[in-house]
Amino acid sequence: MRALIACLLLLLSNVTAAEPLKVVTSFSILADLTRAVGGEHIQLTNLVGADQDAHHFEPSPADARLLQHSDLVISNGLGFEPWLARLLASSESKAAHIEATRGIVPLMTDEDGQRVPDPHAWQSLTNAELYVRNIAAALSQHDPANARHYTANRDAYLRQLHVLLQQATQRFANVPASQRTIVTSHDAFGYLGQAWQLRFIAPQGLTTHDEPSAAEVAALIRQIRQQGVRAVFVENIRDPRLIEQIAEEAGASVGGTLYSDALAAEGPASSYLGMFRHNLDTLLAALAP
Repeated sequence: MRALIACLLLLLSNVTAAEPLKVVTSFSILADLTRAVGGEHIQLTNLVGADQDAHHFEPSPADARLLQHSDLVISNGLGFEPWLARLLASSESKAAHIEATRGIVPLMTDEDGQRVPDPHAWQSLTNAELYVRNIAAALSQHDPANARHYTANRDAYLRQLHVLLQQATQRFANVPASQRTIVTSHDAFGYLGQAWQLRFIAPQGLTTHDEPSAAEVAALIRQIRQQGVRAVFVENIRDPRLIEQIAEEAGASVGGTLYSDALAAEGPASSYLGMFRHNLDTLLAALAP
């Protein structure tokens, strides 16, 4: 009898010790959102890390091997990871793949003579809610045994997000319309601008591949002077020297560092909600009357 009980306990322990869902995210912001929803029930690995530029990412053979052993791959989509399709194909991964931007209506913009979607949808808190819901749905679909945990984590996270959204709306209401023009390194904040009627201009487009010409930089400096832009901002993924030069020649000040395509390696901006709070505080400190 004792031997039978021991065998039953061993079988039960093997069931309860099932391996967690192996999830791979494409970049640091998605990793943080996925970790918040998945918690201890997933084994999470991320490709493009904090303070790294996903536009310049070069996958390695180790990344391909990682995908081979994953259950679920979560990417942004909207053209943000042009290297991912090749990586998935070369790895021959059997993992499911979802795009966290599913259901989001993208902003469209001109890039190199073509109309393309702006991939930086996470810069809107309303869009971020869809990210979180899509992630929770994917985790629940591929790991139904823990679906109630993913749902609970999703709802707890969204409560925090809604509080931040309300605070941001209240704070931006105090910024005069004449002071809502902002200069950043590349065009990564269109969704934030749409949410709170801010106008972002940048010497680079949606990606960080092409350097602006001298004529484009000179035109931007004239625009800053003519419109009385109060501050320009550097980004954590970009060399600040170009923006610092533009600010100096235009007679504007550098208002601080904004986090665009990646979280910080440490500090308050090392989580998505912390990053968003940091960006809000930095912008409002420079724009407030």
